[in-house]
Amino acid sequence: MTGAVSVPEAIGTLPGPWQQRRLAEVNDAVVRLAQLHGEFPWHYHDEDELFLCWDGTFRLELEGREPVVMTPGSIFVVPRGLRHRPVADEPAHVLMVEKPETKQYGN
Repeated sequence: MTGAVSVPEAIGTLPGPWQQRRLAEVNDAVVRLAQLHGEFPWHYHDEDELFLCWDGTFRLELEGREPVVMTPGSIFVVPRGLRHRPVADEPAHVLMVEKPETKQYGN
């Protein structure tokens, strides 16, 4: 990366819901941007996954736990191995911090 990344400009380049864009790499992690709209499939990862709500509102449904409602500026870490899925009734944007090899649909 040679310059600053504009998140609002990057949002404008997303082709649609659930399509991710890699914004930056830091240490052993990658920062990804995605638009959420609708229900994503249940899945889990072998590593923790950080969600930062950029705009809109969505919820993280967690297996065996109460859903976490995400609003702009809120951060939540889904622990490794926990089945989860993001659900957005209206379009929302999220920044995710995870390992570069993390698969979108889980393990």
